[in-house]
Amino acid sequence: MWDFSFTRSVGMVMRTLPFVILRMLVYFGIALGYVFAIGVGSFIGYAFGHLGSADGPSTGAIWGGFIGFGLSSAALYFAREYILYLVKAAHIAVLVEVFDGREIPGGQGQVKYGAAFVQSHFGEASVLFGVDQIIKGVIRALFGIINVFTAFIPIPGLQQIIRLVEAVIRNSLTYVDEVILAYLIRTRTQNPWDGAKDGLILYAQNYKTILRSAVWLSVFLWGLTALLFVVFLFPATALMAFAGGYTAVGAWAFVIAFLLAWSIKAAVLEPLAIASLMQVYFKVIEGQTPDPEWDARLSGASRKFRELADKAAKWVHGPAAPKPGAAT
Repeated sequence: MWDFSFTRSVGMVMRTLPFVILRMLVYFGIALGYVFAIGVGSFIGYAFGHLGSADGPSTGAIWGGFIGFGLSSAALYFAREYILYLVKAAHIAVLVEVFDGREIPGGQGQVKYGAAFVQSHFGEASVLFGVDQIIKGVIRALFGIINVFTAFIPIPGLQQIIRLVEAVIRNSLTYVDEVILAYLIRTRTQNPWDGAKDGLILYAQNYKTILRSAVWLSVFLWGLTALLFVVFLFPATALMAFAGGYTAVGAWAFVIAFLLAWSIKAAVLEPLAIASLMQVYFKVIEGQTPDPEWDARLSGASRKFRELADKAAKWVHGPAAPKPGAAT
């Protein structure tokens, strides 16, 4: 079914426990921030709702919750660059070291170890974020290339099944950008744009093997996330009972349960997915070079890929990037 060892993935993630704890603090903090903002917004809306009609408190609680949710989402939107830079990429750097059998420090030193590489290798957060966003854009174009045949299947019932399969496949591509970042880190590339270009071509020319494992992994992880959602739904309903009428409770309890389940997925399950797909990707591309045919196909299908190639050509090479932990 898949081409990775889940036991090895668990072992890799456990060796990076300081980063798992950091991720839990960050993502649980985000989830609690949402809960707090929704709760305060609902409470304020509920209080002001008494100034209006009979159903004003319930309506006010709903709108107050929406405002709190929106403000939290805006804050997260502006912080996403630094979460990628300081948490995700640094964790990936340490996972790559573990994958290659290198020694890594423990405790807080491990976090500094990964962050030092990211800083020395990518420089500013905007560079890493820009590379990551272009990779995601190219992956969307790649999905169109590999699924173009489905547009010609006219059977209505079969089309519904195909849409479901396509949704699963799209979701399985979620971690491709992290795997490409792992490739950049492992190869110690001096040109992150050119490295991302090569990494994407290598992914494309081996997509069938990688996708098979990614699909099974995606189904498994989302199944666990759904189970967590159900578990969190009961305490979330009890919590929101203090923030408004019945309608507000029903609406926001689902949101809060989802946020809590999402936080565990982002903190614990995502590193497992990345460690698993790293095994598949690095194994299948071993000894390969980027295929010019796939280079041409991606260039023709994706404006983002052409932008990536253009940025790679204009990149000014800096000094050799030290290994993780070497930067001061």
